[in-house]
Amino acid sequence: MTTTDKPSATAAANAAGGAPAGRIGLATASALYVAAVLGTGVLVLPGLAADAAGPASVLAVGAVLLLSIPLAGTFAALAARYPDAGGVATFVRLALGPTAARATGYWFFFGVGFGAPVVAALGGQYLVAALGIGEVFVPVIGFAFLAVPLALAAFGLRVSGRVQFVLSALLVVVVVGVVVSAVPKATPANFTPFLPHGWAGVGLAVSLFVWAFAGWEAVTHYAGEFRNPRRTIPIATAIAVAVVGIAYLSLQIATVAVLGGGGESGSVPLIHLVSITLPGFGPTAVAVIAAIVVIGVLNAYIPAFANLGAALGRDRQLPHWFARGAEAGAVPRRALGLVAVQMLVYTGIFFAFHLNLETFILVHTSSMVAVYALGMVAAVKLLRPGTAGWVMALISVVLTVGLLVLAGWHLLVPAILAVVAIATTLISKFRSRKRSHA
Repeated sequence: MTTTDKPSATAAANAAGGAPAGRIGLATASALYVAAVLGTGVLVLPGLAADAAGPASVLAVGAVLLLSIPLAGTFAALAARYPDAGGVATFVRLALGPTAARATGYWFFFGVGFGAPVVAALGGQYLVAALGIGEVFVPVIGFAFLAVPLALAAFGLRVSGRVQFVLSALLVVVVVGVVVSAVPKATPANFTPFLPHGWAGVGLAVSLFVWAFAGWEAVTHYAGEFRNPRRTIPIATAIAVAVVGIAYLSLQIATVAVLGGGGESGSVPLIHLVSITLPGFGPTAVAVIAAIVVIGVLNAYIPAFANLGAALGRDRQLPHWFARGAEAGAVPRRALGLVAVQMLVYTGIFFAFHLNLETFILVHTSSMVAVYALGMVAAVKLLRPGTAGWVMALISVVLTVGLLVLAGWHLLVPAILAVVAIATTLISKFRSRKRSHA
């Protein structure tokens, strides 16, 4: 490790589990997890999965839920033991060194950040369709969705966390309302044939729902803010797994029961479901759901990006000017400014060139898979062999290898970012040697 890569004494203490007691309790922590994981998938995935697998899409949801448990458990074990704003990058630094940590940080900060235009565009599309206004308003609404959580993040996690608790509670209430309203409209015949597209269709639905159950890594950047991380993080993770799993299972069952095995594969499939289950209130309900989901997701991720940016500045993996606010309890406003510029640029490019959502989704998911892969390898080295967390880490390594294979050539962007990380390390070492010789 070069002197330019060495983290501060405060960072080292935080990463060893000695972070000062935070102010975020169990309720807010659970709300952050629910928002980060439940995400925008509720807007599109139930219909897409029903198209892919018919009634058997319910099995796909259950399978992905079970597969996500070891991944969520591993991140919970790491964050509880090493609470630091750097999140997965910190875990990787402790286990694999500064260059791997720099690559992990770049993957999350610059690669996973491609998801912001996806979330903003989905929110814009839903509100435009629900309110019956022109498509020209999609970019305007999308940028407005970005502005709200960016403003909230400037006041710190205490303010944005309280807002997140309200948003997550409202989202759960709305999901319950949609599911309950579907019961009178359910048709048992819609569940036959159960496997219209065979097991290949179920496999496709599983790959779709991987997007739905991702997000456990985002909250690791808040770990230093939690009160009693070793207790709060595992419990909050368990609550989120249960809430997210029940929400997606119930929505999938409702979608098939009301719409049938064909689902609704348009850009706004939830509108079709709600228009049947809540006639007259459908557009309003969908607009409320879209606003809650989009603001909630961005409100969970934007402070995580800002915390990571400050930690990367602290560890000299971004310019040190961004380091202010990396300590627990502080607000990383300089890094938040960088996050704002990055997200506005990404979103501006997306809307200006009318790019496809799929392109940005693939960059986002492939970068996330790369983060998962190194994070799980780090977990195997950091966690004590034989413990529950270590066993889950071993299982997760196998799962992430499978995800890397599925990502294929879409790993090009993470590969480029890894080359940049290696080049930055080499330049840093060269400058350090030049200074020592001088």
